[in-house]
Amino acid sequence: MEKKSLSAKEKVAYGIGAVGKDMVYMLSATYILYYYQDIMGVSSWAMGIILLVARVFDAFNDPIMGVLVAKTQTKFGKFRPWLLIGTLTNAVVLYLMFAAPPALNGSGMVAYAAVTYILWGVTYTMMDIPFWSMIPAFTEAGKEREGVSAMARSCAGVGSAIITIVTVKVVTALGEMMHGSTKMEVERLGYQYFALVVAVLFVVFIVITCLSIKEKSNVDVQATSVGEMFKALVANDQAMTMVIAIVLINTAVYVTSNLVIYFFKYDFSVLSTAKWQDNYTLFNIFGGGFQILAMMLLFPLLRKFMNCMKIFVVSLSMALLGYVSLLVECFSGVDNVYFLLLPAFLIMGAVGLLNVLITVFLANSVDYGEYKNNRRDESVIFSMQTFVVKLASGIAAWGASMILGVFHISSDENAKAVLSESTRIGFRMCMVLIPMALLIIGWIVFKRHYILTDEKLAEISGELEERACGGKHD
Repeated sequence: MEKKSLSAKEKVAYGIGAVGKDMVYMLSATYILYYYQDIMGVSSWAMGIILLVARVFDAFNDPIMGVLVAKTQTKFGKFRPWLLIGTLTNAVVLYLMFAAPPALNGSGMVAYAAVTYILWGVTYTMMDIPFWSMIPAFTEAGKEREGVSAMARSCAGVGSAIITIVTVKVVTALGEMMHGSTKMEVERLGYQYFALVVAVLFVVFIVITCLSIKEKSNVDVQATSVGEMFKALVANDQAMTMVIAIVLINTAVYVTSNLVIYFFKYDFSVLSTAKWQDNYTLFNIFGGGFQILAMMLLFPLLRKFMNCMKIFVVSLSMALLGYVSLLVECFSGVDNVYFLLLPAFLIMGAVGLLNVLITVFLANSVDYGEYKNNRRDESVIFSMQTFVVKLASGIAAWGASMILGVFHISSDENAKAVLSESTRIGFRMCMVLIPMALLIIGWIVFKRHYILTDEKLAEISGELEERACGGKHD
């Protein structure tokens, strides 16, 4: 009997869920430090410890969730119940996280931030693991599954870009609508109600996914322990290479995303006559828009002319050139945000390409592991992607918090008078040079250790086919 392919409705429904999921993730990853440190007055040192500990804990919490999903058996399937439960609880915690009571004292606010952020991570994992793990439950192996995975990753990138682009302007509009009496009050109320809007959209989008996707009853899930992850890494040098590269690259990106809002609010605002919110939003519209275009259009175009390894080199070269141009512009007295759109174009375009390449390279390392070790650790390898991205975001948030603490950058109604010239220079150097150093190290690791060229992959594919045919003959 001919297998029924996925309908356009099912593909769109799954993509919509990915959009909502990453809207929530990006709101937390990019703005939680700013919200608590700059608006609610928690020290950058305390926030650094909270963010690092919570994200590392959350990363190690993933395997536990994998075990729970694997053991779940209901008439609605094993994935959708957890997807709904995780979404509903995560949406509530997201709102609470951005609705901190302003009456809390210093230690009380630190405790509130720590508890809500840790709970947010736990509930996000509760939803994220089944979301990605359910792909085999409604797709057929091969091109259909690969196509759905790539489409969902692109939609997730769209969700991230939307939050990056609209947050600051929408927060200001909502805060003013709620009649905030000061700039700080406007931002506090704005984030509270923006988090509510995002939480509601998140629930609606995931409900659409759950209602539209039908699970196959015979799909099994391989739960992965932390020990199995590290065993797979030790046995697969190509997977190890990619994990190290992902940590370095994502840490560089998250350091930038955490600090750039402070750059526009406290540094560039001294030079520009426009409102810092307008400059920041324009920068993100251009950068976020090109990130989406790079994933959906630029990557397929470049793939026609070069292999993925060359595209990786092009991507890192673009990012480094973007940081160099940003550094030059920062120290040349540029006072117009339009000049900063060139680095936004280069850096965010590179991020879009790298998002696609990382998934491709991890898939290649799965084939390599089967070729080298006669074991196909597909679920283990791909579960590590979530693990290392969370780890990178925790390291980056801690690093950004330390930078803010060293330079004493914090909230002030008269922000334009806060930073001295030496502080501005030091802050700019950290914002640009630290990500550049991480990208260069990632480039060196990849260049020295990643060997899966198109020729090598063809050799591996041929060998695996021969083994499969031999097994059938036996």
